[in-house]
Amino acid sequence: MKTKITLLLISALFLTACSEELANTRRYVLTTATTGGAYYPIGVAIATITKSQLGPSHGITLAAISSAGSLENIKLLRDNQAQFALLQGPFAAWGWNGEGPISRPQEGLRSMAAVWQNVEHFVLTSDLAATGYMQDMNTLDGQRYVLGARNSGAEQTGRYILESLGIDYENRLSLAWMGYGNAANAMQDGNVVGMNVPAGAPVSAITQAMAQMGERLTLLQFTQEDLDAINKRYPLWGWYEFPPGTYPNQNTLVRTIASPNVLAVRSDIPEDVVYEITRTIWENLSALQEIHAATNDMKLELAVTGLGAPLHPGAIRYYREKGLDIPERLILPGDDRPVAASTTAVSVDARP
Repeated sequence: MKTKITLLLISALFLTACSEELANTRRYVLTTATTGGAYYPIGVAIATITKSQLGPSHGITLAAISSAGSLENIKLLRDNQAQFALLQGPFAAWGWNGEGPISRPQEGLRSMAAVWQNVEHFVLTSDLAATGYMQDMNTLDGQRYVLGARNSGAEQTGRYILESLGIDYENRLSLAWMGYGNAANAMQDGNVVGMNVPAGAPVSAITQAMAQMGERLTLLQFTQEDLDAINKRYPLWGWYEFPPGTYPNQNTLVRTIASPNVLAVRSDIPEDVVYEITRTIWENLSALQEIHAATNDMKLELAVTGLGAPLHPGAIRYYREKGLDIPERLILPGDDRPVAASTTAVSVDARP
């Protein structure tokens, strides 16, 4: 009888300890994009590193989920269905300001870090690329061109870039709507004359198309005037070069532009949580780079470059400790002051 009572007491204590541990666990959701791109595997890697490094010591865990991409991620953050998100740089700026495809300012949106580069690939058949630069797009006359999948980030950023350059794409192009792989196939079949592919380089769809088409395909370059025009509203883009051999049959250097993808967070997530996750990502960057090559261009010194939404106080605290120079536009009044660590636990049912 005593043995049974002892076992019951041990079981009760174990269950109590487990319940206390569960109550102290702060579980969050990181929303990414479709499983076919870089967002999802990198998001899973970030979540895995966070859980392994911060779960036992701080009770902080992340679960990565797939989504339709940046536009949906803004909505998931707004509705608290996700607390962290990967976004294309322009979407963070549009979300904060309520511009572009986002009708209202997202006042609860904050940046954590500029992560890997989203590289612009505007591709055109060589017979139509007289100069090899973006203004060749303004000489088209009704040819079919893939701006991206309907309602995708590629479509929205493509429209923004073409409009910034004064290219009359609505009248010059017959727009087609496809994902990257299908667009590459359509180019090879002669059904479209070009495609817009913003992504971490090298991109498999571009590799596939250039391997098959060789000199019949041109990666369009940008001029300094182009870059200045695109950055006039949002200073997000910078130069990005493809050395010869980046893609099959690419024998000369190609100069394009890129903007950083952004790790974003809700403003109401406790400062200590954001601080610890920010610290953990940068202190385990080598592990992240082993998982996905697109993160090879991530650098701590570039962590606040090209951000369109203000930083979360937890991220500010970490970057201040590391001596980074943070632009004033990224700091809201009072957010650069030391903030007491919150003990509020936010528990969210996360999908695996």
